[in-house]
This record gives sequence, structure tokens and C-alpha cells, in this order.
Amino acid sequence: MVSINAKASSSPDAPIVKRKLADEVFERLKTMIVSGEFGPGESLPSERDLMARFGVGRPAIREAMQTLANLGLLTISHGERARVRALTARAAVNQIDTLAQLMLSASPEMLENLKEARRFFERGMAREAAIKATNEDIAELEVLVEQQRQATGDQAAFIRADMAFHTKIAQISRNAIFEALSEAMLGWLQEYHTDALFWEGKGHQTLAEHTEILRCIKARDPAGAEAAVTMHLDRSASLYVHTTS
Repeated sequence: MVSINAKASSSPDAPIVKRKLADEVFERLKTMIVSGEFGPGESLPSERDLMARFGVGRPAIREAMQTLANLGLLTISHGERARVRALTARAAVNQIDTLAQLMLSASPEMLENLKEARRFFERGMAREAAIKATNEDIAELEVLVEQQRQATGDQAAFIRADMAFHTKIAQISRNAIFEALSEAMLGWLQEYHTDALFWEGKGHQTLAEHTEILRCIKARDPAGAEAAVTMHLDRSASLYVHTTS
């Protein structure tokens, strides 16, 4: 069986470092995927074919493919060849989802950092929405506000509509990374955001603030939309501090 150890550096004076076979297989398979040799939805060669191609055993192939699956690059199903997943912004952000949740639960400081980051992010998204929103976008926002109004009293439905409203504002940017980040931050904050929305029946205030944000977007008023979102998020943040103090 052929060894595929690699040098740690292209420098002729660098020491030769022995790498695990699975690590080398991982690098080669990743290059094949990123280069487009195997595109989204396509199956990789069988384990037997890869063993012959790289001159390694089955354990190295399986370990490398499992690492790629953990990174969101492959989908592995029992009895089928591994398939390449689409490389999307949402898939990339989802890779840090569990770590982010653990970090937030362990560190109040990180929660404050996230709230500050969301405030900065959503101010920009509101401005973008006021500039770029089509009539269809505005109609969708109006539907979402109405859905949230109808969900008053149903906490789970109210929160879903709230998140959908903010996600739609990010979608109007036509930037997949903005949309993915918006969904992720809202998801990470959901546990804490729920208490703020329903503290002493303040869901009606949330609706009024969403209505004002929508009015500014509809009026093509970037500064007004930014100010309305800022007031909305600052009020929500102050309620969270109150309920947890």
C-alpha cells in the first residue's frame, strides 16, 4: 500500500511531517469538492474506488468522509455513496450553531455581545430594505405583521412570526450571507428574546414597532427605518435586562 505522507511546507529546508492517512485523504477529497470536480448533488466514487485511487485502507476513507460530513460538505446515508452538499451561506453558518448556543449559555458577556452585534446588523438591514424593497417585498412584510397580530396570545406562533419579519427584512438585501446571519442570530437569541416580547403583555408594543418599521420601509425612508429598528431593539433589550434582574 502506498504511503501518502506530505511535507508540512514547500520550503526545501522544512522538516518532513508524517500525517495521518485520513488527514491526507480529507485534504484531497476537499480539494476535489471545492474545485468542482464533484458538484452539489453528485456522488463521490465508491469507498473501494477511493481506496484504489489513493492507495489507502477503508478506515482512512471513512474517517475522512465523516470529517467532511461534519463540516457540511457531504451527506452520508447508509447503503449509498456519499453525496456532495450544496455550499450555501446557510450551511456554512449552521456549522457553528451548536458551539454558539453553548457559548451563549455559558457566558452572559457573549450574550450581550450578540445583542450588540444584532443591533448593529439590523440597523443596516433596515436601511437596505428601505432602499431595495419591491412592492412584493412590502406586501410580504404586511402579511407577516398581520400574521403576528393574529398570533397574539399564542407565544410560539407570535415568536415565529416575529423572526420571519426580521428575516424577511434581511432577505430584501438580496445577499445570501446577510440572510443566513439574520436567521442564525435570531435562532441563537430566541430563548432570551421570548421573555422580552411577552413581559407584561408587551407583545402589542412589538406589533406597533414592527408596524412603524414597515411604514418607514414602505415610505422608502432609510434613516427612519434605521431609527425605528434601533428603538425596537433597544426596548427589547431593556425588557430582557428587567426580566432577568
